[in-house]
Amino acid sequence: MDDDLLDKFGLNKDLMIDEAIAKEDQRIAVSIIKKKFGKKYTVIKGIDSKEIDVKQVTKKLKAKFACGGTCKDKVIELQGDHTGRIKDVLAALDFAKDSIDIAQQKR
Repeated sequence: MDDDLLDKFGLNKDLMIDEAIAKEDQRIAVSIIKKKFGKKYTVIKGIDSKEIDVKQVTKKLKAKFACGGTCKDKVIELQGDHTGRIKDVLAALDFAKDSIDIAQQKR
């Protein structure tokens, strides 16, 4: 990140590095649930809200998948089934790919 931006917003460079390290250490579980009227939701659990801004991650995921969603009790819910692409998108957000577990959906 540019040093001028860090100074402008009063951010410490160490904080940015700490969040990147924290993202690599996360153990993330992704699953699908059905709610009202059989609608599917992608549920993402295991992101530590003390070290990572879960609301910001939710916002980025909603924009990437062009869907609605929410963040409740450290759990991200996205409307629709996004299990096919979620691992690559989370990896693009600096989460370790091998720490993301996707539950197989029962048919």
